[in-house]
Amino acid sequence: MRSFAYSRASDMDSAIADVSADPTSEYLAGGTTEVDMLRIGVVRPRRVVDINDLPIAAIEELADGGIRLGGLSRMSDVAAHPVVRERYPMVSESLEKGASAQLRNMASMGGNLMQKVRCSYFRDGDRACNKRERGSGCAAIEGVNRTHAVLGTSDYCIATHPSDVAVALTALDAVIRLRGPEGERTVAFDDFFLLPGDTPDLEHPIGHGELITAIDLPALPMARTSHYLKVRDRESYEFALTSAAVALSMEGDTVTEVRMGLGGAATKPWRARRAEQMLLGATAEPEAFARAAAAELSDAVPRSMNGFKIELAQRTMVRALTEVASRTRGGTV
Repeated sequence: MRSFAYSRASDMDSAIADVSADPTSEYLAGGTTEVDMLRIGVVRPRRVVDINDLPIAAIEELADGGIRLGGLSRMSDVAAHPVVRERYPMVSESLEKGASAQLRNMASMGGNLMQKVRCSYFRDGDRACNKRERGSGCAAIEGVNRTHAVLGTSDYCIATHPSDVAVALTALDAVIRLRGPEGERTVAFDDFFLLPGDTPDLEHPIGHGELITAIDLPALPMARTSHYLKVRDRESYEFALTSAAVALSMEGDTVTEVRMGLGGAATKPWRARRAEQMLLGATAEPEAFARAAAAELSDAVPRSMNGFKIELAQRTMVRALTEVASRTRGGTV
């Protein structure tokens, strides 16, 4: 491991000032990913600023019925929070399926959103990776790409975004609250994650030194019957091959409102807007769900080993929609 300086921030302003002053410095929260990256030399900060003492770990109800998750709130605390479990079950489900209990106790919500991709070529300093070094190439395109993305890809990167809870949050239209050298601002969740294009190393539209202080979940009554479905190679804490987060509102058997995020298949937490649009006014039945899912995957670009993801993602969406429709009707799953 390369040597680096370490400091522990006692307040927000000093933390932001310390990181902003040095372009090679980084924040350290739970460290469940950052420490791994340091060990293998993928990230090489000269200074790490520990922010775990900052007062941004609270989970608060908002006046409009939404909820605010502090940037340092732990995944385990959010998953177990009674208001989150009641109003946003897909958030709790995605967190519980995202990592072991030990990791959930350490990992922060803000850190989860900022985690690095799990592409093996990104982690291998001897292989080409445009996300690690722009212009070096993407070894995954012609390499072992079974777990890679089929949506939102480019000729420069096909790595999937690894977060589970981000899939649920994109479906909910969450809002990210940032604080940096220029003050505070908010970013819509779907705008916080950038498609790779020809600059896959630029993953977020934030400046150096900006810090995630909170994530706001809007009041959304239909989210009370939401669901997160994760399909993976093994049941014990594996990254998603495909996943779907679904919230649904119906009048009788007619879909009146729907929110859906897709994970494991795209280079960012994927909002399934095309499928949502097709389902509005449709009968909540597997045939309609299948047509909408097929439309959402119609622009998918398979590589040599991951073509199966197209059908698997569609099946995942249909199954999640069917389950939520059953819950919404008051039936059993």
